[in-house]
Amino acid sequence: MAYESKFKSKETDELFKAILSLENAEECYRFFEDIMTVNELKAISQRWHVAVLLSENKTYAEIEAETKASTATISRINKCLSYGADGYSIALNRIDKADYGL
Repeated sequence: MAYESKFKSKETDELFKAILSLENAEECYRFFEDIMTVNELKAISQRWHVAVLLSENKTYAEIEAETKASTATISRINKCLSYGADGYSIALNRIDKADYGL
């Protein structure tokens, strides 16, 4: 059974096709610099970093100290990791955390 997102729309499909067409980190930087504000990109990057740290079993206090994310944000991401659509988990399982040296 295929996953049906509550966010599915023609516009979102087009955005995801554009993202999937990017071939490397430089292209990602260029695309996201154009499509997002600095604050939007920082917020999304922070959320991803929190997910990585949670997957490494860091405590909320350690994550808050390292990322400056609120405990509410950390809790929400933790809830997504446990009960969400598995988006974080899919990506976390596919990346090599040692390969963050973009």
